[in-house]
Amino acid sequence: MSNAVDEGLIDYLGSFISDRRKARIDQALGLRTRYLTVVLEDLFQPHNASAVLRSCECFGVQDVYAVERANKFDVNEDIALGAGQWLDLKRCRLDEGGSLQSLYGQLRDDGYRLVAATPADGAVELDDVSVDSRLAILMGTEEEGLSPESLELADEHVRIPMFGFTKSFNVSVSAALIMRELTKRIRQSSVPWQLSPDEKLRLKLEWYRRSLRGSEQLESRYQKEQGAGING
Repeated sequence: MSNAVDEGLIDYLGSFISDRRKARIDQALGLRTRYLTVVLEDLFQPHNASAVLRSCECFGVQDVYAVERANKFDVNEDIALGAGQWLDLKRCRLDEGGSLQSLYGQLRDDGYRLVAATPADGAVELDDVSVDSRLAILMGTEEEGLSPESLELADEHVRIPMFGFTKSFNVSVSAALIMRELTKRIRQSSVPWQLSPDEKLRLKLEWYRRSLRGSEQLESRYQKEQGAGING
């Protein structure tokens, strides 16, 4: 069975979407990246979870991993402002068979270098983090930061330079600062940070679906029309 994207379906769904929205989707697809991803470990405040998602969407970071240990990853839509509609949020529930080793191993298999955000001494400063390979930025819970397990499993540690008395930034602020710096440098580099043509097609189809009420009924109608054409 072929896994190829049905471009006819994309065109069909697109006929129900305004030209302005389609142009905006095409523009966003050209700026989307999976070269950088964010892993959020056990955040418990919905406004922080929501703010991070909003920042990821604004900086064009497509994939976000939510590790749930003691806390469920909840989103406040008043803060996220619909950002989750355009992202791929992947949950890893540790009490349902998931594990950090498995998740981090999967990310490594996908070519990511695991970079743990921590204010601890000895961490590399953000300005000195290399963008020569794909990056997965690990962010920890609001009060305690990343778990000892995540810190141990990470390939390197990164810190944001600070010049005051306060120990660390809020997690959502940290995420925004890190993404701002790294996405800027990635886009200015020669690394292959953009989505592949196939990834763009798949994401366009998903965004078209999310843009339309009753997209399932439209797809069903399309499939029936295609079947009638084949059998006619």
